[in-house]
Parts: sequence; structure tokens; C-alpha cells
Amino acid sequence: MSEIRHNWTKEEILEIYNKPMMELLYDAATIHRKQHDPNVVQVSTLLSIKTGGCSEDCGYCPQAARYHTGVEGNDLMTVNQVKAQALRARESGSSRVCMGAAWRNVKDGPEFDQVLDMVRTINKLDMEVCCTLGMVTENQAQRLAEAGLYAYNHNLDSSEEYYKEVISTRGYQDRLDTIDNVRKTNVTVCSGGIIGMGESAEDRAGMLVALSTLNPQPESTPINALVAVEGTPLEDEKPVEIWDMIRMVATTRIVLPETQVRLSAGRTQMSREGQAMCFFAGANSIFAGDKLLTTPNPDVNEDMKMFKLLGLTPQKPFTKKVQPQTVEAKDSQYESLGEKPRWTRPEHTIERNEVKKQEAKEVKISS
Repeated sequence: MSEIRHNWTKEEILEIYNKPMMELLYDAATIHRKQHDPNVVQVSTLLSIKTGGCSEDCGYCPQAARYHTGVEGNDLMTVNQVKAQALRARESGSSRVCMGAAWRNVKDGPEFDQVLDMVRTINKLDMEVCCTLGMVTENQAQRLAEAGLYAYNHNLDSSEEYYKEVISTRGYQDRLDTIDNVRKTNVTVCSGGIIGMGESAEDRAGMLVALSTLNPQPESTPINALVAVEGTPLEDEKPVEIWDMIRMVATTRIVLPETQVRLSAGRTQMSREGQAMCFFAGANSIFAGDKLLTTPNPDVNEDMKMFKLLGLTPQKPFTKKVQPQTVEAKDSQYESLGEKPRWTRPEHTIERNEVKKQEAKEVKISS
């Protein structure tokens, strides 16, 4: 029951997702215990190294420049600022720092070189380093790998069908191509999605089909509950029910048995009891810290209290994979190619995205 499969069908996954809750929990927990230590949870800290001003139109994201969300844009952080944040994260129990930049895709140049220095710096602190920087080419992925990157996050967000209802400025294949570029290196893949965007259970199953089809499957999969932010096209979506989150975690655990399943955005809306059920169902990773890029997250001290209450232990760094070696910039085999890849820009429009874009323009004019 816990073998790795790359041929799951949407119908099979829906059947699992819709099982009676007690049966689903038992099946997921059984697989979880076969593949993982149920009392160990990996802790990551998510750091926004460049905030706001993104050119994309993701309906869920307050960092999109075209929406009026009150998010203040910040330039790229310095290496020293990032190092200080990483040390603070390590002291609080995190084994990984994930750096996020509000970019459509990586562009060769001084800013990317600065990010590579950040990766080198954090890896030398004996912490796992993850980046989420948008689309990357194979050469850019190789440069990140040389710097000591442990994981690259690139979420599929939803099913390919529903993706078109949320984002119009890039294509689903771009996501898959970026993951493929990362897989040509020794960097692990982190890829998951968001529930609560108005998608159906069929769409949730469709996303898991896409993730399970990847070979190898992602080493980690974040399951986010939408945090509806005022000013975004999805601002009126209702909060995700905890039972939906538990079902999604349990189904993900069954379909991706070896993957670390991460409780990500939306934990502030979950009780300790709800989170405990998610851990029982197969979640074995969380994002810690009071903020996830721009949205609220539980205080790390409260998380540690929850861990103590549940008898959970933070996972040590490099438990699943050996620490990558850092190659200094002067010794790198891969250089900046000044690439200008032609990532797709689908031509369809999403009405609710256009409405919020127009509202933002009107606010700007009136102010």
C-alpha cells in the first residue's frame, strides 16, 4: 500500500480523499509510520528576501503589483541581514531557511549573484537552504546547486485545469519545466499547492496526480490553506475547514508516501487539536515564525509549546540527504549566461483578476 506509484488516476485519488474520515486517518497514519518517524517534524523558517512588486497576477497573492493590498515593497535584503535572520531561526529550532523573492523568474545579474552569496552563507551555518525565486533555467539551477542549495520550491498551486482560473501570466508547463531543470542538479524539489481557492475536490486530486507523476516525486510538499487577503481577487473566499485540511494531508501522505508533507499557510486558523490531527494524518513539517512572506503565522514559541505537548521533536538538518558542498564563486564551473528565456504568457483573462486590477488603479488615482 505504501509503494511509490507514478500512475495514480484522479478517480483513485478521489476515492481515497472521500473515504470515511476514520478509515482515511488509519490508512494515512499506517503509511506514515512505515516511512517516517511519527514523532519527528521538520521545521523551516520562510524569509521574504525581496517583497512586493511582482509582475504576476496570481489571484491569491498580496505581493502582485497590480493589486492594492497594502503590502509595502522592499528591495533585496543584504547578505548580512539574511545571515542574522538565519541565526535567529536556528536558535529557535529551525533546520531550514527558505528564502522567497517576489520575482516572476530569476534573471542573471547582481541580484542573483547576491542570492547565491546568501545560499553559501546559510549553508556554512550548517542549515538546509531552500529558495523560491520563480522560474529558473538549467544553468541557474546548477549555479544554485554549486552554492550549496538544498531544496528549490516551485508550487504547482492546483490542478492544471483550475490553474487557469487563478493565474493568467504564466503557464502550468512553466512550473513543470522549472522542476525539471532543478532535477538536473543535486537539489531536492519542494512542490505543493493551495486549497481553498474555490477549487473542487477533483482539482485537489488533479494536483496530486501531477505531483505523483513526477519521477522522482518531490522530497517535500507544502499544503497551504488560502489566507484570503483584502485587495486580492480571492479576498472573499471562505476559510478552509479543518476537516478539508486533514483530508488533504492524509490523501497526500498516501499518494506521496516518502515525501515530507508540510503544514504551511493557514495555520493561524487551526487549533492545536486540528494541527495534531494533521500530524497524525501524515504531516511532518511546518513553517515556523510569525510571518510567511507577508501573511501571519503562529509564534515560534507557541509552536514549541505544541511540540512539547504532543511529544514532537524538531528534525535535525540533513537527516534525509547529506549536506551539499559549497563551491565559492571564483571556483564555479557555471557562469552567468545572461539568459533571457521565453517563459510563456497565456493570453486568456480572468475576470476577477481584472476587476481587482482596475480597483487598484482607481485607488492609486484617487490617492
